[in-house]
Amino acid sequence: MPGADILVVSVDSTTGWRAAARELVAALERAGARVALKSTGSVPRVRTFMLTDLVEARAARAAASRGIAEHDPAAIIYCSTTAALLWPRPGAIWLDSIAAENRPGRHGVWQRALERRRLAQAPVVLAMSEPAVELIEDRAREIVVIPTPVEASGPEPAERDIAAITYVSGDPKKRRPELVLEAWHRARRDQETLVVAGAAGGEGAAGVRPAGKLPAEEYRALLRRSRAFVAAPRREDYGIAPLEALADGCMLVSTPASGPYPALAIARQLDPRLVSDDLAAAIRAALDDPVPDYARRAAELLAPFSRAAVDSAIAQRVLPRLLDQRRP
Repeated sequence: MPGADILVVSVDSTTGWRAAARELVAALERAGARVALKSTGSVPRVRTFMLTDLVEARAARAAASRGIAEHDPAAIIYCSTTAALLWPRPGAIWLDSIAAENRPGRHGVWQRALERRRLAQAPVVLAMSEPAVELIEDRAREIVVIPTPVEASGPEPAERDIAAITYVSGDPKKRRPELVLEAWHRARRDQETLVVAGAAGGEGAAGVRPAGKLPAEEYRALLRRSRAFVAAPRREDYGIAPLEALADGCMLVSTPASGPYPALAIARQLDPRLVSDDLAAAIRAALDDPVPDYARRAAELLAPFSRAAVDSAIAQRVLPRLLDQRRP
């Protein structure tokens, strides 16, 4: 596919980034761009954040170099600052957070300094949320908010027969699934069930049903059947799972967390009782005394995350900026 308008470079280290990159490609194509995607594929697992970022950045550089040689793109979008750290050619950066925030101390010794240069060199930085803009507003020339699109996955069910659901993935020290299970043990009544989707967890515990890793369609179907989604992140950069839960009508019960975490601000607007370090009490508030019209109000607050909103921002603010020097 020679002569692509946009080359999207993605590090396939997490399910979230793999899905996000493909959503971005689809949005760019709907806006009329010719798009090529180059992904790193799986990358080796290593022990430290510093080495992890180096391995992923080198893999992204190799993927970008292949994409440039094959497609001769007019512009490049790197999915995450890690993908851009060792770029072979400058491009836009799409990010949920920055190393200056999520790589403190020794974890980001080399990444933070290089990240500052890349953000300053990028023709435009695409931030996934408004809170992320606040982290980078003094570091970039131009910033456009481009979320990963989140929409309802199906019709509202006649009945929600699952009391609560949680999703376990990524770094357990960051997601703290054990805190969710402990809170559920204290909060659960009668025959209520917590479904644990994603990675293994909760096997054998009363009132807990492990669902394991599921296709996206089956997982979203479980969300539509669930009354509450429970999360206990220590830090959250974007948090696609809580946003998907809100989109499918679940009440979001969460601990307060650092990081951009756009779903947290929405949850506080909908029902501040459900954002608490006392997860057990928040779970009971959601199940025993739900706020009227929660799902309808959540859908209104999620309007900026819709595909229509993302498509409009890309067509009006991203493509003109990236392609204003399009080669003849």
